[in-house]
Amino acid sequence: MASDLAALEAALGYHFRNREPLLRALTHKSRAYEESSQGEDPADNEQFEFLGDAILGFVVSDILVRRFPAYREGQLTKLRAELVSEGHLHEVAQTLDVGEFLLLGRGEEMSGGRAKRALLADAMEAILAAVYLDGGLDAVRPVIERHVVGESEALDIAIPGVNDYISTLQHLAQTRRLPQPRYVIVSSNGPEHAKIFTVEARVGSEWVGRADGPSKKSASQKAARVILEQFKAAAELGVTNG
Repeated sequence: MASDLAALEAALGYHFRNREPLLRALTHKSRAYEESSQGEDPADNEQFEFLGDAILGFVVSDILVRRFPAYREGQLTKLRAELVSEGHLHEVAQTLDVGEFLLLGRGEEMSGGRAKRALLADAMEAILAAVYLDGGLDAVRPVIERHVVGESEALDIAIPGVNDYISTLQHLAQTRRLPQPRYVIVSSNGPEHAKIFTVEARVGSEWVGRADGPSKKSASQKAARVILEQFKAAAELGVTNG
C-alpha cells in the first residue's frame, strides 16, 4: 500500500509527512463498517469530505478573485459553482486515478464503487482535507490551483455570462446569418477513466476549429473558442466570410 500511496502523492504533487490523514481520506464508509464488525475501530472519510468542501470553496474563491479582478460577483459565483461541482471533481479524481487507491467494502467494490461519480467526487474533497490537515493552507492551495482550477486559459467551462464559447459562437452565427455551428467527435483516445476527446466545430464551410479535452463538453468549448478567435482575427483584418 505504501508504494501505491507514493504514486498518488506523485500525482497530487504533495508528499505527506504523515499518511494517516490520507488513508482516512481514502476509506469509504463501507470499508469502515466491515472492519468495525471485526472488532476494529476505523474512521471513514465522511468528516473529511465536510472539511474538504469548506476548504475547496474558500481557496477556489480566493484564486478566482485574484485571477479575475474584473469579474462581477455573479460571474465568480457561477464559475466557482462549476469548479467545485460533483461533475468537475469527478473529472479531477479520474485524472488522478483516485479510484485505484480507494479502500472499499466488499459490496461497494462489487458494485463498481471505484468508478462511481459521487463517490470519487467525495473522495477528492476528503483528499484535499487530508492535505490541509497535514500541511495547512500553504500545502493545499497549490494542489487545488493545479488540479481543480488549472490555468486561466484552460477554464473552458460553459458558464453563461462568463466564458460559454458554445453559446457565444451560436449567437454570433445567428447575428451574421451564418449556418448554425456543428460539432463532431473526431476521436477519443486513452483508458476509460482518462479519455481525451477530439472535437471539430464547423460554421458553414469556411470556419473550422478542432480541439482536445477530457470530456466532449470541454473539447467542444475549446473548438468553439478556436472559431471565435478566427472571427476576431478576420474582423481585425477587415475580412468577412459567409
